[in-house]
Amino acid sequence: MIAATPRPPYFAVIFSSQRTEGDLGYGSMADRMLELASAQPGFLGVESARDAQGFGITVSYWKDEASIAAWKANAEHAVAQRLGHERWYEAFHLRVCRVEREAGKGTD
Repeated sequence: MIAATPRPPYFAVIFSSQRTEGDLGYGSMADRMLELASAQPGFLGVESARDAQGFGITVSYWKDEASIAAWKANAEHAVAQRLGHERWYEAFHLRVCRVEREAGKGTD
């Protein structure tokens, strides 16, 4: 589903990852993180996709860098990050971007 974001500027956190095999609690933690992030001040939305080989991209949208920093510092999120390092991801990369403009069809 395409996130309904406001007019730019705003920020995007792009998380690209390669999963390990097996769920190992990942699904329930991912659901909890979405629930928790959605309640964070400054959260604007999220888009996520994963292929059959375990490669995924999740883009979360935020009002400002302070909102991103507060999410990073969230205690439950910190636990999920640690577990991600230890058991859920073979590799990952995180990028933070400022969205300056956007265009699209069917998203207004």
